[in-house]
Amino acid sequence: MTSNPMDMVIGASETQRDAKAAGRHVESSRAADKAGDRELAIAELRRAAAADPQSGEVLFDLAFRLDLAGEEDEALSMYERSIERGPATMNTLVNLAVMYEDRGDYSRAERCLRQVLESQPNHPRARLYMKDVSASREMTVDDEQDRDYVKRKQLMDTPVTDFELTVRARTCLKKLNIRILSDLLRYSEAELLSYKNFGESSLTEIKTMLAAKGLRLGQGADDAYRQARRSITDQLKGSGREAVLMKPVGDLQLSVRARKALQLLSIQTMGDLASRTEAELMGVKNFGATSLQEVKERLGEAGLGLRTLDE
Repeated sequence: MTSNPMDMVIGASETQRDAKAAGRHVESSRAADKAGDRELAIAELRRAAAADPQSGEVLFDLAFRLDLAGEEDEALSMYERSIERGPATMNTLVNLAVMYEDRGDYSRAERCLRQVLESQPNHPRARLYMKDVSASREMTVDDEQDRDYVKRKQLMDTPVTDFELTVRARTCLKKLNIRILSDLLRYSEAELLSYKNFGESSLTEIKTMLAAKGLRLGQGADDAYRQARRSITDQLKGSGREAVLMKPVGDLQLSVRARKALQLLSIQTMGDLASRTEAELMGVKNFGATSLQEVKERLGEAGLGLRTLDE
């Protein structure tokens, strides 16, 4: 049974070091390399590493030769062992970073390069490869985000008729003009129950179906609020007025009726209020045109306004 060359190196006892023997094998490796015998050069370096398994220099030389020979797995292992024996040289860290990048392990590649740049900020190879790693990571993130977006859009565009619902539930959704999944997610439980012939059993049926997909009623509305908040924040960015979004709505000194309406909608900050529409506020019981005007005026004094339906 033949033994794995890497096992020969790793299997050596860490306490058994024969630096002289390792040195002889290193010299033999160099002689073989000069003679053009690459396989013998690598074999002699393996013997050197087995004789002195704690020599980071020997492990680096072996890793470098293996990398050139296309033995990437073993080369990676030797580079990692070289770093473990420490202290890690700049070349070891850079070469290891390149191998990590080739394998798509950008986090480890970046960590290696940061170690180099912390000691030598102007290291040319490290700076060059760091740019490559950063660009590769951004491309990977963009690709993943694009794939996630496509999957989510396909799910949101799924017709509600594709789901296993009872005839009553289907009929109710049709009367509400709910055609695809994203339409359904804009409704809250209370809104669905307010429609004629839409009862608790249909609601439970729909909630169970959504939960199986990791979704819930009202989720679409939440997404709209978050998007509106981001848009408002972007508009205020750099103006020094971003903090106004986090101020409590109590600072607006609204009337009791208006305050109660905002409480029913769980509106706590001015940013929350600015992400709502006039129609949402007017949908609250006892919230009329007078209260709406009051809210708009006070919000306007803070430099904000209610979200319009096309936002």
